Amino acid sequence: MNVTVALTGAGTADELRSLHEWLFAEEELRGRVRLVQSPPPPNALGSVPEMLTVALAPGGVSAVLASAAIAWMRHRTGEVVCKLTKPDGTSVEFSAQRVRGSDMAEVRELVAELTQMMNDNSGAVRDGSDDPAVPSGQ
Repeated sequence: MNVTVALTGAGTADELRSLHEWLFAEEELRGRVRLVQSPPPPNALGSVPEMLTVALAPGGVSAVLASAAIAWMRHRTGEVVCKLTKPDGTSVEFSAQRVRGSDMAEVRELVAELTQMMNDNSGAVRDGSDDPAVPSGQ
């Protein structure tokens, strides 16, 4: 199963490249993360990163992705929102601002929720409409 990772916020292209490098540094994710780029716009010299795709498999890879993504978000100084989407359309969004302000217990809970969302084949996740860091079906 491939999960897409999209970012919104200032400097999104650079942030996507940074997240790609961060995830690639995780041994369990090496070779599973791909930077998806759009064709260059007219009169531009290069393509623009749009999102990442991560190939997940049984054996804890989704927990590694969740942990690494949250650790990366904790190091962001600007406001970045990360959205992970499964092929069935189930997605979750979390913001750097919320992650930075979380204590370790909240971070562990978020990692567990993200991991469960990515491993849940039913597509059923609890509604997090009042919390931007809680999985919600979309």
